[in-house]
Amino acid sequence: MSRSLNKVMLIGNLGADPEVRSTSNGGRVATLSVATSRQWTGQGGEKQEKTEWHRIVCWNNKGSGLADIAEKYLKKGDKVYIEGRIEYRTWEDRDKQTRYVTEVIARELIMLTPKGSSGEGTDAPRVKAAAKVAPEGQAESLEAFPEALDEENDDLPF
Repeated sequence: MSRSLNKVMLIGNLGADPEVRSTSNGGRVATLSVATSRQWTGQGGEKQEKTEWHRIVCWNNKGSGLADIAEKYLKKGDKVYIEGRIEYRTWEDRDKQTRYVTEVIARELIMLTPKGSSGEGTDAPRVKAAAKVAPEGQAESLEAFPEALDEENDDLPF
């Protein structure tokens, strides 16, 4: 039996407010731009830093309102934990040019910015939301895994 794994875990800051839109069939999707940075000391002893930008896609699936949560509670600068899978897409634009995009399809989102420390002192609670996907690709209800809503029982080391 051959198995594979496609899992991404990121902790970073939003570079812009979430972009939320509705699809033609009434679904909602939020797109986030998340920055992660790494630092190191170069050969000459100078500190160096590199920032990577990640495109995150949060869908409102059956039992999961990740797009609604992102729209309601997230703002530019907020620190988030994202867990999901990486996906590559190609398409042809109006000028017949082939375009490529790499996206992280979010399965779980945890807001890490302390309450009231971003924006205008929002009263947003710390929220952990997830979408558990069934084998047929249909999302299950959050009641199927209540531990996803238990902020005391997360696996983050901080």
